[in-house]
Amino acid sequence: MRVTALAGGGGAAKFLRGLVRAVDPKQVTIIGNTGDDAWFHGLYVSPDLDIVTYTLAGVVDETGWGIKADTTHALDQLANYGVDTWFTLKDKDLGTHMARTTWLADGVPLSEVTDRIRNGLGVESRILPMSDDPVRTRIVTAEGIEREFQEYFVRFRHSEDVSKVTFEGAADSHPAPGVIEAIGLSERIIVCPSNPVVSIGPILSVPGIREALTARRDDIFAISPIVQGAALKGPADKLLPVVGAEASASGVAGLYKDFCGTFVVDYRDAPEAGKVEALGMRVMVLETVMESEGIARQLAKEVLLL
Repeated sequence: MRVTALAGGGGAAKFLRGLVRAVDPKQVTIIGNTGDDAWFHGLYVSPDLDIVTYTLAGVVDETGWGIKADTTHALDQLANYGVDTWFTLKDKDLGTHMARTTWLADGVPLSEVTDRIRNGLGVESRILPMSDDPVRTRIVTAEGIEREFQEYFVRFRHSEDVSKVTFEGAADSHPAPGVIEAIGLSERIIVCPSNPVVSIGPILSVPGIREALTARRDDIFAISPIVQGAALKGPADKLLPVVGAEASASGVAGLYKDFCGTFVVDYRDAPEAGKVEALGMRVMVLETVMESEGIARQLAKEVLLL
């Protein structure tokens, strides 16, 4: 079975580690969010693409980002020189960013760079950025301050109230090579349990992607990242009201109703099923809190079997 997954970072990575054990990983294509991408210390960093790649390669740190057993010698030296090191980039991880930056400077598109990195780490599933063009998530605080996403998310620990989320460059962007084809040829398309506003939202902002998904609505399954009104990790529950949605499973479903035929809610949110069905979507009630790889695999199997 050919499967395409739309993915952000941590929540998606947990699901994907189960997905590639429930189906042939070579039949899986992952369309990753690049709205979080940023430059640090002269290096181009793709946090969500890297989290997914490191996880599927089996080298991700237990924190869910970066490479396990990594060190901070380079970062410590930068700090000795008085450089602000609020965004942690460890030594092995720096190697990834150095390679990416070098290839991009040589004119290699991000999609090809991403493919080189996943091949270098032995990942069998195809990983595509949503676009080779720069699309950047921008956060406007309640005080009117515009921040790059990593500033909001990491530096200020997503503690600020938000009034607006925008995707700079989206209107002029194009889907990366292979993205539309993967959506069209897959037998199942899964929207991972990622933040619907700042992880899935940037992907949908690229012209042509939402339209391609809408044409496959009956084959699209989305997994709620909200359980009992709260995000398991990150600020999804805080950001949903910013885009006019309730912080609930049905609130997320409402954002996806035009292109998603089946919506998966956690069993703890079974009372939400009726609200989702009222949106014209089928509902699956499953265990979605992936505290183990086994739960992630079972969730993937249930979604694939329907």
